[in-house]
Amino acid sequence: MTTHTLMIQGTTSDAGKSLLVTALCRWLFRQGVRVAPFKPQNMSLNSAVSADGGEIGRAQAVQAHACGLAPHTDMNPVLLKPNTDIGAQVIIHGHAVGNMNARDYHHYKRVAQQAVLESHRRLTARADTIIVEGAGSPAEINLRQNDIANMGFAEAVDCNVLLIADIDRGGVFAHLVGTLALLSECERARIKGFVINRFRGDLALLQPGLDWLEQHTSKPVLGVLPYLKGLHLEAEDTLPRKQKSPSQTAQQQLRVCVPILPRISNHTDFDPLRLHPQVDLQFIGANETLGPTDLIILPGSKSVRTDLAWLRTQGWEAAIQRHLRYGGKLIGICGGLQMLGHCIHDPHGLESEPGSTNGLGLLELETTLAPQKQLRNVHGKLTMDNSTVSGYEIHAGITQGTALDRPAMHLGHGPDGAVSNDGLILGTYLHGLFEAPDACTSLLAWAGLRNVQTLDYHQLRETSINRLADAVTQHLDTTKLQSLLVPCI
Repeated sequence: MTTHTLMIQGTTSDAGKSLLVTALCRWLFRQGVRVAPFKPQNMSLNSAVSADGGEIGRAQAVQAHACGLAPHTDMNPVLLKPNTDIGAQVIIHGHAVGNMNARDYHHYKRVAQQAVLESHRRLTARADTIIVEGAGSPAEINLRQNDIANMGFAEAVDCNVLLIADIDRGGVFAHLVGTLALLSECERARIKGFVINRFRGDLALLQPGLDWLEQHTSKPVLGVLPYLKGLHLEAEDTLPRKQKSPSQTAQQQLRVCVPILPRISNHTDFDPLRLHPQVDLQFIGANETLGPTDLIILPGSKSVRTDLAWLRTQGWEAAIQRHLRYGGKLIGICGGLQMLGHCIHDPHGLESEPGSTNGLGLLELETTLAPQKQLRNVHGKLTMDNSTVSGYEIHAGITQGTALDRPAMHLGHGPDGAVSNDGLILGTYLHGLFEAPDACTSLLAWAGLRNVQTLDYHQLRETSINRLADAVTQHLDTTKLQSLLVPCI
C-alpha cells in the first residue's frame, strides 16, 4: 500500500501545528491506521530521548504517543537547540554534529535535507500515513532558499498541505490570505484547505467570514477548532506563564519558583507542578522579584555557564542563600544540578567560550562538559522513600565529587544526583522528575506540602490527546480529510 503524506503548516509560530498533528495522529490511530508523526526541522530546547537512543523534539515524542508508537529519531531528523541569539547546536538523526551560527547552518541545509529525506523514506516503510508538522510559517521569505521545514519539504516529497491559523491572536483572515499571497503559485496549489484554531463564541457570527475566505481563495475551510479550556499538550518551546483561576488558587498550598533562564531547556519538567491543584508554580523572569517561596527549582540550561552568570546579575545567588537560611528547599535539574557545585568546566567550548566558571558552591561536586552526550530513558527509586521515579537524561556533563555519595535516586544504570547533608538541597540529572505520581507526591511532601493529592500526569496527557481527536471528529470535515488521505482510509 502506498504511504500518503499530509503536511500541516501554520500562518505563525504557535498557530496550532503541533496540536493539529497530534489530533490527526490520534484520530487516525483510533481507526486502525498505521500513522507516524514527522517534523523535518525543529528548533526547540524541549527535547526527549527516543527509543533508538537519540534526541528529538518533545512535541514529536508526544505525537508518537498519540500514534501508539515509541518515539524514533526518524520522526524529527533535524533538531536545532539555540545556545546564542545567532547560533545553535545542530542535531542530525538524534546526535549532535556541532554548533553553527545561522549563516553556516544556512549553507549546511543541503546536507540536512538529505537526512530529512532519508528519515522520511524510512518512515514510509513503517507507516500507512505520515502527518508532517511544519515550522514557523511558510511565508518567511528570507528563509525560503534551501528550505527544508515547510514548502521546500512539501515540494521534495510532493505532498498536500493544510494551513492552520489561530483566531485567538486576532487577524485570522489577514494571516491566511497574507500567507497565501507570499507563496509561489505552485506552493499555493499545494494548500488544500484551512483550519482555524482556538475559536470561542458563536460560530454563526464567524460564518460570513468563512464564506468570504472560501470565495476569495477558492480553498475550503475544513473546520473551526474550538478553544479547549483546560487542555494540556506539552509545549514545543513556548513557556506557559498564565496563572491559574481563582478557584484553583484557593487550593494552592505549596509555592514553587523557577527562574526563566535565557537558555532554559526542558521546561516541560514543570508541567506536572503547573497542573497540580495544590501547587502555585511561578516562572520568574528577568528583573522580576522573587517573593516568599517554599521551593526553588533551578532548571536545565543549554548554556549553563552563561545562564549562571545571568542568575548572579539578577540577584538569585543571594536570594537562594537567604531562602536556604530560612529552611526553604532547593532542587537543581540537569544544568541546575551543575550550577549547585563548585565549578563548571567547558574545556572544549561546547556551550560558550572555553573556560571555567565558579558554581554556587552548595554541593561538593564539580562538572566537566564533554563532547559525548548522555542520552537515555531511565527508571528507578528515590532514596528518600523508595518511591518509583522515571524520566530521561540529556546532558553533556560529567559530574564528580563527594556529594554524590548521598545520591538522590538509584536508577537502572546506578546512582544519580545528590542530597545535601542538611536535606535542604536535591540535585539530579533526571528530566521528567515529577511525572511519576509516586515521585511527585514524595517530592512535594519533602518540600513541605501536607496531605498531598496524587496527580496522574500521564493520564492527564492521554485525556487531552483524546479530546483533540474528538475535536477532529466533531468540528472538522472528516470527509474532506479522508479524501486527502486516500488510499490510507
